[in-house]
Amino acid sequence: MKYIMTLIWSVILVSMLNYVVSSVQDQDFVFSHGLIMSIPVAIMIIIITAIIPNEPAPSEQH
Repeated sequence: MKYIMTLIWSVILVSMLNYVVSSVQDQDFVFSHGLIMSIPVAIMIIIITAIIPNEPAPSEQH
């Protein structure tokens, strides 16, 4: 479920970013470009969360 929600949120956020950038640059908004770019973003987010440890770092006591 977390992978599906990651993909859905990446589609929403990347499409929103695509819309804003295309408006600023006075270009046509193409939804498929945002949809295509959201897949690598979701994959990168999943990889980053797999790399980051879940437990806190051990504290060193001197």
